Amino acid sequence: MAQSDDTTLDTPGTLEIGEGPARRRIAYRVRSGNEPTIVWLGGYRSDMRGTKAEHLLAFAAEHELGYCRLDYSGHGESGGRFEDGTIGSWTDDAAAVIRSLGAKRLVLVGSSMGAWIALRLVQRAAEFDTKIAGMLLLAPAPDFTERLLSPKLSPEQHAEIAANGLLKVPSEYSDEPDIYTRELFEDGRRNLVMNELIDTGCPVTIIQGMADPDVPYEHALALVDHLPFHGTVLSLVRDGDHRLSRPQDLALISRNLLDLVETIRGETG
Repeated sequence: MAQSDDTTLDTPGTLEIGEGPARRRIAYRVRSGNEPTIVWLGGYRSDMRGTKAEHLLAFAAEHELGYCRLDYSGHGESGGRFEDGTIGSWTDDAAAVIRSLGAKRLVLVGSSMGAWIALRLVQRAAEFDTKIAGMLLLAPAPDFTERLLSPKLSPEQHAEIAANGLLKVPSEYSDEPDIYTRELFEDGRRNLVMNELIDTGCPVTIIQGMADPDVPYEHALALVDHLPFHGTVLSLVRDGDHRLSRPQDLALISRNLLDLVETIRGETG
């Protein structure tokens, strides 16, 4: 694994991970600061220049915290083809960046699909020298391929995936269609997290919009059933959508993140 020395905000640092055809370049940006270090894990087809990612940079600067954001393979400034990515490979991307940080304590902030990746990372916590000390999950979509997407697809769409290995559907967030591959679904089944208790070993805060057209708030309620009783907080935003990017949503994210940071610092003295 090769790492770039350049992790300034204008020019991303890079990691080369994987072998053979799976080798790919992952771009990331780091702000140096105090711990816990915040790690942003974006959603499906999002990138590290989005509204919430930039808001967290300002939050980290205000509170003098370390901050890292990355683009999964096939996203943003990273290499690779989007259609070659899966939950497993994107989790590997995030894990490689986390290992490169050398931080002692992290707060994972996962949005939509990024929450699934955050939960997979906490299940793999023993692999890291760093401690995942807190999690903030925004409109979390763990297991979305199986629980949210697959039930919505028509028999014809399922047949197209089976026959061609790929399905394109119009996106509400981009001029480019959303792409779902057979491998995305198959890999998703291998990475399900809502089939057992998820022992996070840290406090978890969830923010979910009740007007979210993509991830129903009932999905967040179901997720809570799989999280520890102690230290799990769910905030429902009555008129919140999937993006959670309005000024009032961003302010709520900041308040909850600051609470997590202060809780972590209090636990470590």
